[in-house]
Amino acid sequence: MQQATINATQTTKIAIIGAGFGGLAMAIRLLQHHIRDFVIFEKAQDIGGTWRENQYPGAACDVQSHMYSLSFAPKTNWSKRYAEAGEIFSYIQDISEQFQLRQYCKFEHEVTRAEYDEQNFIWNLEFKNHPAVQAQFVIFASGPLHVPQIPHIKGIENFKGKVFHSSQWDHGYDLSNKVVASIGTGGSAIQYIPEIAQQVKQLYVLQRTAAWVIPRDERAYSGLSKLLFKKSDFYRQIHRIRLYWSNESRVVPIVQPQIMKYGQKLAEAFIRFQVKDKTLAKKLTPDFVMGCKRILISNKYFPTFNRKNVELVTDGIQEITENAIVTKDGKQRHIDCLIYGTGFITDPRIYLKHFECFGKNHQELKEAWKNGPESYYGITTAGFPNLFQLLGPNTVLGHNSVIFMIESQVNYILQLIKLVDTTKTQAVEVKVQVQNNFNETIQKQLQGTVWQAGGCVSWYQTSEGKNFSLWPTYTWKYWLETRKINVSDYHFLGDIQAKKIAV
Repeated sequence: MQQATINATQTTKIAIIGAGFGGLAMAIRLLQHHIRDFVIFEKAQDIGGTWRENQYPGAACDVQSHMYSLSFAPKTNWSKRYAEAGEIFSYIQDISEQFQLRQYCKFEHEVTRAEYDEQNFIWNLEFKNHPAVQAQFVIFASGPLHVPQIPHIKGIENFKGKVFHSSQWDHGYDLSNKVVASIGTGGSAIQYIPEIAQQVKQLYVLQRTAAWVIPRDERAYSGLSKLLFKKSDFYRQIHRIRLYWSNESRVVPIVQPQIMKYGQKLAEAFIRFQVKDKTLAKKLTPDFVMGCKRILISNKYFPTFNRKNVELVTDGIQEITENAIVTKDGKQRHIDCLIYGTGFITDPRIYLKHFECFGKNHQELKEAWKNGPESYYGITTAGFPNLFQLLGPNTVLGHNSVIFMIESQVNYILQLIKLVDTTKTQAVEVKVQVQNNFNETIQKQLQGTVWQAGGCVSWYQTSEGKNFSLWPTYTWKYWLETRKINVSDYHFLGDIQAKKIAV
């Protein structure tokens, strides 16, 4: 097998940044299309991305196992309907071994700067503590959820206890008989809170905004089901298809908020059923339309508040002292440990602050996105030839599996790379007007959805209120629109033969 290497000239055809689900999916499809001149640059010491980082107690996926795996690298023996983090991480490890991906990886290679050379149609990549590399194509596969959101709290520097973020869980720290404060009630917090509540002496859950939480299907797959998945690819595909359309139906109440109110009534009943104290149940009931923020799934979260050693705190935090957390009502609660369940920075203009990316005319990517991140199908950005992205602007989902979106994007990028090769050109760039028209359509489609209803504010939006994260409609439409490239959407650079392409 030919392997792309960083030789004396330090060049590669394709540079993939990130060895999570997206980066590995891209690599597998390149290999399946007999393209081996690529390198995966990973800032950490191992593959896995989100599932390498998030190993907190109770960590699990909120998408069904068979939908949260690659269609071209399936796993047939998932243990349960919704897999836990350890099993997902093992799956990622398994596919890396199956396709021998580690030989294409350069670990502890954090990209600090990318600059496009217009004359030579080459990207120059700079790394922290490693020599620079040149690549014809660059694929961002770092994902949108990898930089922890750490709130600044007055006095935190004086706190003498233990502090960590959920994605940086200190498994060496024993929570037994400790008094713990957990800040945040997002996707990570609702998973680890029920787990640690059983260990700690006292748990304070500091809630700024209540979350909509619905029941979770905890059923395990039977031995017969796993055998059928293994022996019959048709049976496995039918199961996957059923899950896909079940998830896809969830977009209906999202784009038609008047329907969502019925689901919201059921969610309210779920809270009242699981929480014994009526006053407490009311505090745990959100005051915004269901779906505005991410809908979470758990059977354990609400019952946790029935425990005597768990207190829900809804007063804002005033400050942290050496050994206590003080709320705005003046109450002081002594704690041994503080856990941030505060999620991640999602706006790339912020989380890319230590990464410089310069395209044509030395335009910086963060500057191009100053009015909110925009691209074409979340993949290509005008002014940045041969630069592709996975799960870019407006391609994250609120109702189905992002793996479906990643696979569509990988297929699209493969087509673009092959088009550059077959047309004897050197670079491809989306047309400005095409990108602008696309984003105008996206923002129009978002109007009237639950994500924009009633002044909804969520991590899906920039601080200015623009929804830059979510795909606003059905995922099958995304697949349909990206399954084949419209060549007239692009400029092909570097050779006169580009003009001969049929449009």
